Amino acid sequence: MTRFHLALRLLWRDSRSGELTILVLALIIAVTSSTAISLFADRLQRTMSTQAAEFLAADLVISSPTTIPVEWLAKAAQLNLAQAQTVEFSSVLIEHNELLLAGIKAVSSAYPLRGFLKTTTADYLTETVTHTGPKSGNAWVDKRILPALKLNLGDALQVGEKHLTVSHIITYEPDKRGDFYSFSPRVMINADDLPATGIVQPGSHVHYFFQFSGDNKALAQFNRWIKPQLNPSQRIMDIHEDRPELGSALERAERYLGLSSIIVILISGVAIAMATRRYTERHFNATAILRCLGCKQREILWLYGSQLVVLGLLASAIGCLLGWFVQQALFHLLRSLLPQQVANPSLLAVSFGFIIGMAILLGFALPPLLRLKKVSPLRVLRRELEPLPSSAWLIYGLAVGIIGVLIWRYTDDLKMTTTILGVGLGTMLLLGLLVYGLLRVSRKLLPHMSLTWRFGLQGLLRNSRASVSQILAFSITLVAMVLSFTVRTDLIDNWQKQLPDNAPNHFALNIFPDQQSAFQQELQQQHINGSQFYPVIRGRLVEINNVPVQQVVSKETQGESATHRELSLTWTKDLPEDNKISAGNWWQDDQSGLVSVEQKLAKSLKIKLGDHLTFTVGSEQIKATVSSIRELRWDTMKPNFYMVFSPGTLDAYPSTFITSFYLPDAQKNVLNTLVKKYPSTTILEVDLILQQFKTILTQLTQAINYLLYFALMAGFTVLFAAVYSTLDNRIYEGALMRTLGANRSFLRKTHIIEFSLLGLISGLLAVIIAEAILYALYTQVMHLDYSINVYLWGLIPLTGAVFVGLAGCWGVKDVVNKSPLQVLREL
Repeated sequence: MTRFHLALRLLWRDSRSGELTILVLALIIAVTSSTAISLFADRLQRTMSTQAAEFLAADLVISSPTTIPVEWLAKAAQLNLAQAQTVEFSSVLIEHNELLLAGIKAVSSAYPLRGFLKTTTADYLTETVTHTGPKSGNAWVDKRILPALKLNLGDALQVGEKHLTVSHIITYEPDKRGDFYSFSPRVMINADDLPATGIVQPGSHVHYFFQFSGDNKALAQFNRWIKPQLNPSQRIMDIHEDRPELGSALERAERYLGLSSIIVILISGVAIAMATRRYTERHFNATAILRCLGCKQREILWLYGSQLVVLGLLASAIGCLLGWFVQQALFHLLRSLLPQQVANPSLLAVSFGFIIGMAILLGFALPPLLRLKKVSPLRVLRRELEPLPSSAWLIYGLAVGIIGVLIWRYTDDLKMTTTILGVGLGTMLLLGLLVYGLLRVSRKLLPHMSLTWRFGLQGLLRNSRASVSQILAFSITLVAMVLSFTVRTDLIDNWQKQLPDNAPNHFALNIFPDQQSAFQQELQQQHINGSQFYPVIRGRLVEINNVPVQQVVSKETQGESATHRELSLTWTKDLPEDNKISAGNWWQDDQSGLVSVEQKLAKSLKIKLGDHLTFTVGSEQIKATVSSIRELRWDTMKPNFYMVFSPGTLDAYPSTFITSFYLPDAQKNVLNTLVKKYPSTTILEVDLILQQFKTILTQLTQAINYLLYFALMAGFTVLFAAVYSTLDNRIYEGALMRTLGANRSFLRKTHIIEFSLLGLISGLLAVIIAEAILYALYTQVMHLDYSINVYLWGLIPLTGAVFVGLAGCWGVKDVVNKSPLQVLREL
């Protein structure tokens, strides 16, 4: 207790004298930034997950071709889970001598459990939000059904044997899925009216969806209880698998949120390391006196270590409190862009921010602090006697280890973690050696420079190792900012490119081969932009290398769901648009018997290049060799296929064609013309899915923008804090130079030159490191197109020179104003 009391007294003395100001400021900024982003990211992800649940109209959905056992519903009731049920099937509607194939959806009174429905009546401009479906005796329909069947609101619509009143037009449906029943023109009825229609009979092709919502723990318990009881035709639906276009967007947004957190951690860690280094150097003399008074090395370490822990606890607590208010302000600014219901702040996220603060402090402050225990008692007599630095592996290994753990925790992606650390550290090591060599060589230029430039450059050359460390520190800060801005810009541009205003919003299925040319010409005459026409046959994957696929696939994976149903198989000469070859090669013109497999399905089924796959089409079997693995984009709203065959492989089997096209609202009546002209063709509308997708992308984009600004603000603030790490040496050198006759103007010019050169070199290094990390990050992790940004090569070095120069000169402005006599007396 006596030693701890001494530690607190020393800590209080240092705080009153201003010794800890920069260290505390850097730590508070680090914890504030980390806590705010941690809280914001946690709330945003939970909000988006809740909104994603709205796309399923529930927290948990069981899909089944039949009704589920009563015991399952009883178990859900026992866990206090709310329940709803929908039944979907196709049926032909006949009114006024007009035929239309529609998707019928019967909903229970509790539907939807998550999200809401939007309907309209005669006034198409006014939408009404409702949280329940149609009442018994009424039917809600898609707008296209009215002109197709020559109906008006209030008319009777016969569904099977039941006459229902058309009361509303559906404009928004939360769980609009990408299957046949959801794409067809919708008719929504009350589940109580379903038996009277007489449509659903034994053997009918019907899809049941049992929906549940409630407490997360109860849902998890119900999920674990019910999974072992599911048969092969039943499954629990998931946003990433059942809505891949939305799951993909959420996954990329989550990765960026993790990257934003990494940026703040990197910048804050650099500032804390530099601030602690200054703090320890200013305590060498005091430590030497303590050593003379009998303190041992471990006692010195305990004394300053306990101060560090107390300081960390106080600063982290302040940072957590400030971070809480910052994220609240951030959500207030975004209130018009985010969903109405936003998840509440999580105390776990706050505690994690506190843990981050302590981890950053120990990881970056402990290595410099270890030098204090190596201070020799002789320093009392010989002030120039510096303690030996800690070993390099400890200094860099501990900090990198902490950063690696935090990156992995934030992103939950080991590949991203190793990519950032591996590429970043490797590039920094090589460039650090290069900069050190260039600084040594540049000494030869000193005799040919003016006096001002000579002293400015000597500021960098006087201690080459320290200059390299400072250059790399500023480079890390600039790299973090470049990564944040570049990834944000490319991520948003990529989303906008893949989903432009004229993205396909309709699919045409079952186009017979003899109608394909005429159908394509019809689209062209109507000035409708369409995608490629793909031939399609239905087949099932049954064997991989002559082993039944059920023995290969893992339970509850994407591969399992794909093997329990027929797949749409196609063939094409050229690689489909928006597809990329991730392994293998695309086939030549005369090759047949080859197949290209989608990347995630191949991983799930453990399919490799050269494997032999067996498919059944009808009663016949087809064998094909895997020639390539494809990476494709599910969120382009264009036809996508798990399996693509080489031409000639499937020619012997009858096929139909599929395509997608964009049709504005003003041309919707063209759909009825197409249906009448090609009665065998099915037109599927995906406007609502497209609208949902664009809504969530808009919200994510705005949130990402604000996260970028916050990260940049934290970066510039911490960058300024880092300048103070060399303040003491500059004050001493400035005093000596003024004693020898240098005036204030001369010192200011040398500082401008020194810091501008420091920023310029740091900017050049930052561009090189950033380009290396971006290449690895884009090609290996985020799967975005990579291209060198030539503007960065001129902009970042210039920006580094200006901002580092200004920050440095402003930070050391007191150097030229402090009395040389006062400085020399304090030594």
